Amino acid sequence: MDGHDWLAERFEAHRDHLAAVAYRMLGSQAEAEDAVQEAWLRLSRTDTSEVRNLGGWLTTVVARVSLDMLRSRTTRREDPLDAQLATEPASPEPGPEHEAVLADSIGPALLMVLETLSPAERLAFVLHDMFAVPFDQIAEILDRTPAATKQLASRGRRRVRGQDPAAKPDQARQREVVKAFLAASRNGDFQALLMLLHPDVVLRADQVTVASGASAEVSGADAVADTFAGRARAARLSLIDGQAGLVWFMSGQPKVAFAFTMTDGLVSGIEMIGDPDRLAGMNLQPLT
Repeated sequence: MDGHDWLAERFEAHRDHLAAVAYRMLGSQAEAEDAVQEAWLRLSRTDTSEVRNLGGWLTTVVARVSLDMLRSRTTRREDPLDAQLATEPASPEPGPEHEAVLADSIGPALLMVLETLSPAERLAFVLHDMFAVPFDQIAEILDRTPAATKQLASRGRRRVRGQDPAAKPDQARQREVVKAFLAASRNGDFQALLMLLHPDVVLRADQVTVASGASAEVSGADAVADTFAGRARAARLSLIDGQAGLVWFMSGQPKVAFAFTMTDGLVSGIEMIGDPDRLAGMNLQPLT
């Protein structure tokens, strides 16, 4: 057996598991198969002599590919779930591993709930709660801290259980709060900002905005209020995928989006997004 055949044999041993991960991430058998195929292509081009845990390495690759596919969706598909036909990821010759990873019988209802999660929440919840991937490993995929990753998984878990107060946000209330937040930020009104922020609010920035000088993560109402006081002068109240948020435009092009999460009528999370690919995949509509 030559090296290529040996590698292919090892990959096939993990195919069912990888297909299950991708299917839960993407909700589509066809896309899951594409993600698994991309994992094989990357494996075939990579020197794996230093890889001690091939299964873990492949799971990480499939997770990254699936995350990119989720983020690249510009609109929600009219028929995103193969689960409407009660199908599962196919395998040439299903074996014991296939039966084990599909034992929880994921169905249409759960896949539809997973569709409501953000890409990061979905990845954290699926990998940790369904496949027991450690938070440290998930954090590396998401480029976030393990603590932040635990929060993402927790939010996803609450939504799946139907307990997330932010699952169906009051759009009118969110717009009112974000508008007041923008005014307080521009005026440097620290106390007004505090009144709009949840005590446990977390501000997170992606790699692009961090490279521009933003902090990767800021926690707590005082620290977040201090970050925004006297700033956001160039930001505009906008709809971000239908929800009120802030967007900084330059020459008519979005440079940074500030996506808000609400809990109990207060701002509990702000995500700063500067990645051009992610921005291009968002529906951004200036309101002012």
